[in-house]
Amino acid sequence: MENRTARLTLLIDPKKKSAFEQLCAREDVTSSQMVRKFIRDYIEHSLGPNWRDEVFGNEEQNRQ
Repeated sequence: MENRTARLTLLIDPKKKSAFEQLCAREDVTSSQMVRKFIRDYIEHSLGPNWRDEVFGNEEQNRQ
């Protein structure tokens, strides 16, 4: 699976950012955790449930 991280910078309206952070806090997750979940869900929606094979290929099998 992922063995490194990369930074993703985005611009967002300050009021939406505040509302998003408050909602994340209610669920006891950070905004970064939630954004990563959104990205994983979007990838799975677009590529299907076996997206890890397509994205990571043999890399994931070699780690097991």
